[in-house]
Amino acid sequence: MPNKGLDVVQVKLVMDKTLYSEEQLSSPDQIVQFMRKELSEYDREVFCILNCTTKSQVINMNIVSMGTINASLVTGREVFKSAILSNASYVILLHNHPSGDPQPSSHDFLVTSKLCAGGNILGIDVLDHIIVGGRTGKYHSMAKEGELENLRTKLLESAKAVAEPLFQRGGKEKHRIRRI
Repeated sequence: MPNKGLDVVQVKLVMDKTLYSEEQLSSPDQIVQFMRKELSEYDREVFCILNCTTKSQVINMNIVSMGTINASLVTGREVFKSAILSNASYVILLHNHPSGDPQPSSHDFLVTSKLCAGGNILGIDVLDHIIVGGRTGKYHSMAKEGELENLRTKLLESAKAVAEPLFQRGGKEKHRIRRI
């Protein structure tokens, strides 16, 4: 007779290697300077996350995805896994453009918007999304350019647009429960 018990699983965060000491990374310039070596080594897009404390100090770094020469597959599930395990309050998103051009694509903005929404639900804010232009030394900070705030504003407006009709009904409609 097969065992019909429930498996008990455990998930742990395992430290791989130390990239830095107690240095506080508080500006996009410092973050890029620190991460440039890590990101410039790859000939394809690499998407990383820096998990941060409530004081915006970096706890650790996780490579979320290694993609192709011009794309990386990123999901909220993978991005926030290490953030949750690290007990992070904030995250900083980073990825490289091996072409050397750090300008964000429309897909970069879409992914960032989705991750901001997911982080909002989880209570883990996205502080920045920085794109490093290969080995050129150039970078693009969505927070520094005001784009992250614009994405948050659009997200809030979308949420209000969805919620307002529900509140306008004022509970006049009765909820029905169907039996299956």
